[in-house]
Amino acid sequence: MDAVRVALLREVLAGTEWPGAARRFAGALRGAVEAQGGGLLLVGTEAYEPWHLAAHLDDEAAWSGLRALSPTLVRHRVPPAGPAHLGVGLGRLEAAGRGETLLVVAPGDPGDALLERVGDARRAGAAVLALDGGSAELPGLAHELLTVPGGSDSGGEGEGDGIDMETVQHLVSAAAGENGAPAPTPAASARTGLRARLTRLAEVLSSPPPARW
Repeated sequence: MDAVRVALLREVLAGTEWPGAARRFAGALRGAVEAQGGGLLLVGTEAYEPWHLAAHLDDEAAWSGLRALSPTLVRHRVPPAGPAHLGVGLGRLEAAGRGETLLVVAPGDPGDALLERVGDARRAGAAVLALDGGSAELPGLAHELLTVPGGSDSGGEGEGDGIDMETVQHLVSAAAGENGAPAPTPAASARTGLRARLTRLAEVLSSPPPARW
């Protein structure tokens, strides 16, 4: 995601909790991949695959020089033919362990199969982080959690601020490559018309991911 769009998004959300919360979560993600050193696994739910987050983290890894931020996208369903980097199935989580970082994106129900594998990865020593929509189970498995209330399998709107999972992923991926940039100072008046401004931003933020993904 380019710097102009990131700045615009943060300006729109100034005065809400989200820029700061995303920076804190991104800092934990960056710290985990730097400390663990074994690479980043990214997985969604059976109904939601975090393509855009994978693409943006890959970009941030290149721009920041922290190659460990470039994720391996783990998929619930792998087609029989396709690029190798898009052919990694859930079995990869069974091999996850010490030295690796696992980022789970679950706007809706994670499902028992995913939760079991995430739990096994944590017990094997992997660092687990989660972006979720209010799961009852993920908080007990994640070392770091950022919840987007009202998230849905399609990345639907959160409650209150009208924030959705896609928007939060944009904030997190951008902040992950910034290496400790200071959090923005909230603007007291920024809540006015927030939902309308987010609607106008939707087209800007929904461009397709790069061809690699």
